[in-house]
Amino acid sequence: MKADKEKVNRLLKTAAGQIEGISKMVDNNRYCIDISNQILAVQSILKKANHEILKAHLEMCVKEAFEEGNEKEKIEEIISLIDKYTK
Repeated sequence: MKADKEKVNRLLKTAAGQIEGISKMVDNNRYCIDISNQILAVQSILKKANHEILKAHLEMCVKEAFEEGNEKEKIEEIISLIDKYTK
């Protein structure tokens, strides 16, 4: 992985901590909307982490593949990922 590992790990650790907090909220019968808001916050953090990883992938791995003439596989990977996003 070529992304900023410290940044990605920080985001993932934050998300993990929030998930633990959400689990406690569920156990404590907290208000549904409060739980849902926290879930949305975790999703946002995970999207940021994924964005960092994909940005680095495009800037480095995909760029290298195009420079070396091996772009077909990388294009297929990106198309597959886009398909997952649009489902």
